Amino acid sequence: MEPFEYNVNASRVIFGSGSVNQLPLEITKVNCSAPLILLTPRQSTQSDKFKTILASGSIQLAGVFPNATMHTPTHITEQAVQTLKDTSADCVVSVGGGSAIGLGKAVSIRTGVPHLTIPTTYSGSEMTPILGETHEGTKTTRSDKNILPATVIYDVDLTMTLPPSTCVVSGVNAIAHAMEALYAKNTNPIISLLACDGVKALAESLPRIVSEPSSRPARERALYGAWLCGTCLGSTSMALHHKLCHTLGGSFGLKHAETHTIVLPHALSYNAPAIPELMAKLATLFPDSQGDALKGLDSLLSELNAPRALKDLGMEEENIDNATNIAMTNRYANPRDLERESIRELIRRAWSGEAPRVEGL
Repeated sequence: MEPFEYNVNASRVIFGSGSVNQLPLEITKVNCSAPLILLTPRQSTQSDKFKTILASGSIQLAGVFPNATMHTPTHITEQAVQTLKDTSADCVVSVGGGSAIGLGKAVSIRTGVPHLTIPTTYSGSEMTPILGETHEGTKTTRSDKNILPATVIYDVDLTMTLPPSTCVVSGVNAIAHAMEALYAKNTNPIISLLACDGVKALAESLPRIVSEPSSRPARERALYGAWLCGTCLGSTSMALHHKLCHTLGGSFGLKHAETHTIVLPHALSYNAPAIPELMAKLATLFPDSQGDALKGLDSLLSELNAPRALKDLGMEEENIDNATNIAMTNRYANPRDLERESIRELIRRAWSGEAPRVEGL
């Protein structure tokens, strides 16, 4: 067995139907009593619900900031920090997907207040000590153990109204976290086990959510898979896939989960020649792989009717060269060297919606 290191990220996790009602108790456990709720504008109607939940535990809501935005723009974070100060809040509670959770991380690391989060999608951000922020069109990431939320509450009840189309892209986004963790430079046997179980859980549950949106068992299994995949992302380094998605999302304002979904088969195809043993392992996780991980992933994406083209997200063809330039700078460690023309072709195919280019297999 190869030598390895495994650093455990310590978050308290509460998982189960109805667990959101434990929020007041969890707030007191971090020695707080005046939470600021962070939401996206679309989720702002939930504020009354959380006010009621908090009141049931004798916790008074300090305020609500309903302007969380994808890619965590720094000017939005500054507004949220000011709201925290104005309301005398002593902690933040983010509710939603990566936009709200990212804002919670950004506010917490800037102010030192505890961050509790209630994920309602499968983004996995809640399990990572990673903060990605966008400033003047450039997205940067940093890792710090203090970025990790103190408490994560997974309640399937809050995901039951998530549209199947959102479940699809959010779930494939989570799969991407686990896949990249398998070949990360600092992967280890524990993470490999979590990654495989997470991918399998999502590959099995997402098609059922699409065909039977009201299936609680399917949505609970997907949430479980997302937890595992997020843990993988939070415990290993990132590689080509995430570098491309940070480039495309942060620089061109593309939707986060959709971008991950579109890029995933292309990034995996690029790296496939360098990771044959892992490709064989991945093939066992997809129901219709026929022994080929790329075919299995493609079959899953087709069954889910997942988005395939970056141009459909609003990316202009003229931005392909610029995206390539950015992707080739500050490179993340990757199992295959980054070859400029191949990376450009990868981005072009992802932009157009063409099938991934497979080399050396």
